[in-house]
This record gives sequence, C-alpha cells and structure tokens, in this order.
Amino acid sequence: MYRNMKLLNDIVESAPLPIAVYLGDQLKIELANTAMIKTWGKGDQVIGKNYLDVLPEVKKYEFFQQAKNVLQTGIPFHALNKEVDLVIEGVTKTHYFNYSFIPLMDPDGTIYAVMNTGTDITDLHLAQQQIQNSDERLRMAIEASDMGTYEIDLASREIKTCGKFNSIWSIDKDISDEELIARLHPEDLAVREKALQEAEITEKISYETRIINLDQSVKWAKITGKIIKDKNKKPITIIGIIQDINEQREFEDELKRQVASSTEELKRSNDDLLHFANVVSHDLREPVRKIKIFNTLLKNEKDSVFNENCKKYISKIDQSAVRMNNIIEGILAYSTINKTKQPIEKIDLNEVIEHIRTDLELIIKEKGAIFNACDLPEIEGAPILITQLFYNLLQNALKFSKADQPPRVVITCTLVAIDGQQAVEVKIKDNGIGLDPVFAERIFGAFERLNSKDQYEGNGLGLALCRKIAERHHGIITAGGEKDNGAEFTVTLPLKQSNIV
Repeated sequence: MYRNMKLLNDIVESAPLPIAVYLGDQLKIELANTAMIKTWGKGDQVIGKNYLDVLPEVKKYEFFQQAKNVLQTGIPFHALNKEVDLVIEGVTKTHYFNYSFIPLMDPDGTIYAVMNTGTDITDLHLAQQQIQNSDERLRMAIEASDMGTYEIDLASREIKTCGKFNSIWSIDKDISDEELIARLHPEDLAVREKALQEAEITEKISYETRIINLDQSVKWAKITGKIIKDKNKKPITIIGIIQDINEQREFEDELKRQVASSTEELKRSNDDLLHFANVVSHDLREPVRKIKIFNTLLKNEKDSVFNENCKKYISKIDQSAVRMNNIIEGILAYSTINKTKQPIEKIDLNEVIEHIRTDLELIIKEKGAIFNACDLPEIEGAPILITQLFYNLLQNALKFSKADQPPRVVITCTLVAIDGQQAVEVKIKDNGIGLDPVFAERIFGAFERLNSKDQYEGNGLGLALCRKIAERHHGIITAGGEKDNGAEFTVTLPLKQSNIV
C-alpha cells in the first residue's frame, strides 16, 4: 500500500500538467505538484494553506464556488479558455487556462476532496487572437481593394466567397462553378484552359478574362488562385482572388490607341522630313551650284574691271554659297541618320583620327595646329557615322581657335563601363575660345549657335549630329570648358554593339 501511494505521489509530482487537491469548505491545499506551484507563482510554502489565502486575486472569479459545488454535488466541472489575472512576484499578468475540478471519493462513495487540473494556454490564445486579427485585417483590405476571394471544393464544386466577388460577377446569390465558367467570354476559354494546364505543374492559376454581364456588356477581370493538395498529392481545394481590372484594361487599350496614333503621326512626320531632305538635296543643291559657277565666271571675267566694292560683293556671294551648301549637307545628314540602319564593323579609332587629320591637312597647316593623341582602342560601330562624329569635333576644335595662338588639340581616353558594359571614354580638349558651362547642354540642339555666323562658319547641326550618332551607338556625349579658356568634349562609346546601329 505504501509503495502504491508513493508511486501515485511520484506520478503526480512529476506530471507536467498542474495538479492540486483541496480539502474542506475552505479548500485547504492538501497537495500541489511542482507544475501547479510554478503556475501560481506564490512560492513553495503553500501546502496546508487555504486556496483564497494563497490566491486572493481570484476572489473576483468563480473558481472558489465552482470547486465547492463539485465538493458538494460530486459533478465534475470543466472550463475552456478562461481569462485569469494572476499576481506573480508583485506583477499582475493575464493568463488563459483550460481547467477542471474533479471530485475524489472514498470506497463508500463519500466525496472527501476536489482535484484541480489546469493547462496554461496563454501563448495559444494570443496566437489565435493574432490570427483572427490578421484575418480581419485581410478581410477589410480585400473589401477596400475591390477584390473578391473564393474557395472551391473540388469534390463538391461548392464555392465559398467574400469581398467583392458577387459584385464583380454581377450576381446576388450562390452560383456554381459551371455557371461561372458559362459567364466567361468564349474567346477567353482557351486562356483559362491553358492557365489550368500550367497550374497542374505550378499549382498556381493566373489569367485575365472577360465576364459577360446579364445585359451582355463586358467586364475585364483578373483571376488568380492556388491549388491545395492532400497528403496524397490529390487536388482538393482551389483558393484565390478575383480583381476587377476593367478600368485598367480600358486605360491600356486607350494608351495603345494613342501610341498607335502618335506612331503613325511620327511616321508621317519622319516621312515629311525625309521628303524635305530630298528636296533640299536635289532641288536646292542645283541653284546653289549654279550661283557658285556663275560667281566664279564673273570673278574670272577678264574684260571686266571691278572696283574694291565689287570684289568684296563677289567674295561675299561666294562665302554665302559655300555656307548655303554646308547647311544643305548638314540638314541632309541630320534628317536621314535615323532612316538607315548601319551594319556594325570593327573600327580602329587611331585610324579614324589619322584619316580625319589627313582630310583637315590644309587647315591644320594654315593655322599651325598641334595634335596630341593617345593610343585609342578598337570599338564596334558604323564606320561612316563614327568618322562623322570625330570629324565634327576635331573640325570644331580648329574652327573655334583663338586668332593669336595656334590651335592645340589633346585627345585622351580611359576604359570605363556603361550599364555594366565595357566602354571607352574619349576626351577632346582644345585651347580655343572656350565654352560657357551654362551652354554645355544647349549647344547639342539642332540649329543652335553660340557664335556669330559671319565670324565662324557652320550650319548649327554639327554637334546635334554628334549626339545622334553617339546615342545610335548606345553612348553619350557631353561638353565642358571655360569661356576664353578652351572647350572639352567627352564621348563615351561601348566597345561592343549589337548587329546594327
């Protein structure tokens, strides 16, 4: 008997479940295992004390009366998820318990004690509360976002919905999966079928479809979902969201129409520009050529005697004809650069610079210009365009030189990166009349001139053409310098290009 009692006490004491036994009307604590003592938080000296003396803070609850009722009636009492404020080490803290009061009887059926068991479920309760709060926030978010949720039981085909589901489908009652599918636009059934086939692999459903309303109007919606499977990998449920995207699709369609209209208008504008360039090329070149020819004949007329004013006027005519021809060539080059795709080739920039120096040999000798160029790398691009780019920049360096000193042009380069691609940064610095930094961006505009056309020849298109060429090669060009202290142009070009530019 002693061994049995000891075994029972040992089992109670080591049980992780809080257990206590109370005797008499005042519920004197006859037994309390370690788990119960820890739960109360009143120290170890509780045996022999009355229940309410140990836990005075629970007088406002019904625990004492519930235990006495069990002692008197012999009917067990059970409670779930009950809130209790316990004072532990002087601090009141809220707990949640599942607990029971169970009568203990002797062999003749007399009730002699009440056993109290309990489980602290505070963490579980708080977790459930957080889930409920999250569900409520999610529900409110879904309702505020004009979305609806659905859940389809694949066995019964029953659909559970909430949010804007019914309003999106324009329904006011429960509806079956088959009825919903019948409301889809016939042309979108193949899209739905493809999405479902892909979902067999990805377990995710996503497609956009048109819903046909009862008045035969059409509404766009986006349907997403996830297939839930059981432990045998068999699909059992689909949960998902439906979203009204009708305004979004109407906006996209209108944007496409506007883009198509703008593209067509731009195409007409480009065609007009090309036509204009052809007119300039064919119709204006001829009269300019004749002006130059007849002016030369007039100048070389042996039987005529010209005074100084006449000679000056003839010279002005010749200069104007040359300038007009430059303008025509510039307009033609500027307007047609984007019309023709150029195949890419390997380009040795050293050879490009050397050929340009040969082309500009006369003005270099005339002005006593000094060139100093570093060793330049090989790049890919359209040779004719790259040559035009550097020709314009070097010609400008010679053109806008100071009258009292020979031009000095220094070309340096550095390997850099553009959007993760290897590139070369070429700097062309001169000692000419310079550039006010205020105009560093403006000079790349078409027909933009910062200096008198009488003092410096040009058509105002050279630098605009340079920028176009740089951009065609996925590069950039910038300008810098100081007024009266030289200009510096920086050209950055990728070393590699795609098939055409």
